[in-house]
Amino acid sequence: MANATAETTFSHAMLPCGVELAADVLADRQTVAMSFRMLCGVADDPPELTGIGGIVERTLSKGTQRYDGQGLADAFDALGAQWGANCGRQSTLVRVVCLPEFSLDVIDLVGEMVARPTFPEEACEVAVQLAQEELTQLEDDPQALLQIAMQRVALGPVYGRNPGGEPETLPRITPKLVREHWKSTYAAGRLQVTAAGPIDFAALSQRVEEAFRGLGSPTRDGRQPCGHKLAAGRLHRRKDLKQQYIGISLAGAAKGDPAFPVEQLMLGVLAGGMSARLFTEVREKQGLVYWVSAWHEQPRGMGLIHLGASTTPERCEKTYKTLLRELARIGQDLSEEETERARNQIIAQANTEDDLTRARAGGLSDDLFHFGRPIGVDAKLDAIRGVTLKQVREYARQLKRDELCVATVGPHEL
Repeated sequence: MANATAETTFSHAMLPCGVELAADVLADRQTVAMSFRMLCGVADDPPELTGIGGIVERTLSKGTQRYDGQGLADAFDALGAQWGANCGRQSTLVRVVCLPEFSLDVIDLVGEMVARPTFPEEACEVAVQLAQEELTQLEDDPQALLQIAMQRVALGPVYGRNPGGEPETLPRITPKLVREHWKSTYAAGRLQVTAAGPIDFAALSQRVEEAFRGLGSPTRDGRQPCGHKLAAGRLHRRKDLKQQYIGISLAGAAKGDPAFPVEQLMLGVLAGGMSARLFTEVREKQGLVYWVSAWHEQPRGMGLIHLGASTTPERCEKTYKTLLRELARIGQDLSEEETERARNQIIAQANTEDDLTRARAGGLSDDLFHFGRPIGVDAKLDAIRGVTLKQVREYARQLKRDELCVATVGPHEL
């Protein structure tokens, strides 16, 4: 049953087949954007087969009961649909943008791909080979290696896995195991579908129901919180580099935490543009780093704050201490001007992205993933507008800077 209010354009329903569906009805848009989020990711991979969820995602489109791989690609092209997919930590996403008149036909194609794949032998073997090659190429990208190391030390052996797999696990993945993994993890009860644009919600609901009816169990599953508790730790990846890459992670706010918008403003002050503190203090004034940033991420039910930089090996210790000092200094001397500038940047970016229909569908998908219901950009921006300088200072002061996860890539360990 759909649930819509006069204050919003959202409709939200649980379909009989088990799919959770939400739509942002935007009558004046020229395109329709849709996100199909299957609530399974690398955290659902068997440890000895890490990366198999990514192989499933790569091979969904290589053959179905109705199409071979080229035929499916041609069918999407015939509708002018642009689409892409990726496998993450807790979910696998298929995103599509198309003209409104083709949106229902596009649902049929996505349903064919997700609910009725055949996983041809050769396609699965090629996908494993490509994944292995990408792991080899990562060795030439120290910043990507840092990201992987940061995930591993901060999120542990399950949620911190590399979705791309590991050198020792990828060779074990066979077409038979790919089919078995799809069958055990893909189900209508794990699927969240969101759409934005000039949509008829009743017609959309009927077509989604038809496309995914019979896909696994209709029981709602895959919605449990991450459950991981951050514990202090260190991980060093030795590489013969001229630069040293440093990553620091500490506990932050989950998306549903009232402190989340406060954290957004704090990170805006730290890393939100050329006037942000990390850029001006660490790079421009002290010349310590080649790259510096701060960001956060939110597995379902938890949050992480990250600081990252690249510097010379000789300046590694000083850079590490300076990053932490700048984080601490937010709680001491944050100004009203900095707070307002960060607020304006967040609001401007959100409003700019809001003009993109695909961003509206993606934001709605994130809402279902984190909150289980539509929230919308207006409510989030109202929360940002309500954050005070005092709240940001207090939030920065209470961060547990003595419980850090530190990852380094380069010639020296901290």
